[in-house]
Amino acid sequence: HGSHFKSRVSVSVMSRPNCLVVCSASLEGVSAQSFIHSHTLTSSAFNVQVATPDGQPIHFVRQDDGSRRWLNDFRGKPASQPARLESIDASVYSALLIPSAPGALRDLAKSQHLGWIINSFMAEQKCVCAVGSGVAGLCSSLIKENGSSSWCFKGICLTGVM
Repeated sequence: HGSHFKSRVSVSVMSRPNCLVVCSASLEGVSAQSFIHSHTLTSSAFNVQVATPDGQPIHFVRQDDGSRRWLNDFRGKPASQPARLESIDASVYSALLIPSAPGALRDLAKSQHLGWIINSFMAEQKCVCAVGSGVAGLCSSLIKENGSSSWCFKGICLTGVM
């Protein structure tokens, strides 16, 4: 898959596992609340790397005053700059999280690179989590071989909560 992304991890937290948070870069955006909850929960146990298609900025939707303040603070940190999804080396990460994102239908659902990452995670039995409309990103993991298609989640029990 080309070049490999080296995650920005400080020496003091090297013993923590890495979590990849994949966000849509579509103008339809990513739910501010879902991203904030996802990032807050994962950063308590993981080194978190955010990635988007082509490393494009994230457009946050459904912001309120509280989320706007949190996101403004977050944007001031180096970790807020998304990595290029196309440069991600899945072997570096222990978990994958896709927060709720109306834009996921536009870009993540058909991202070949996200599909490779998800298929790699599933082959290695790593944790994959998609929230709300971020579930559309799981569609990218369709495997096409010899004229037929199969989904890496076929036969796996998925849990959904509304």
